[in-house]
Amino acid sequence: MINEFIIANPKPAIILLSLGVTLIMTLVTKFFTNQVKMKELKDRQKDLQKKSKESRSDLKEMEKINQEILNISMEMMKHSFKPLLITFIPLLILFWWAKQAFVLTSLANSWIWWYIGASLISSIIFRKVLNVH
Repeated sequence: MINEFIIANPKPAIILLSLGVTLIMTLVTKFFTNQVKMKELKDRQKDLQKKSKESRSDLKEMEKINQEILNISMEMMKHSFKPLLITFIPLLILFWWAKQAFVLTSLANSWIWWYIGASLISSIIFRKVLNVH
């Protein structure tokens, strides 16, 4: 039944698949990361970027600010690693299945680009609506 829908409607099917996966990934990120801590880190990073622009003439100060920005980026990456671990294997399986399913459609060579495009747009929307940092 799903395969028939995919073959008959490949573009809507890939968009729906992308929306579903992106929503699940966004929810996993929201519930498996410390959103308060992530917001604090992002706000601090923004402040430091402003400071960095203001202190372009002082190389030592800029170096110190850039080091702190790097440290914050590393900490943010550590926080975002947990959702990646949770979703990695299911995503591999899903992409293997999708490749098999879309090979018989008009999107055989471009389904991944449709997926990426729909995913980028829906991710922006879901993150704003669900207040995910």
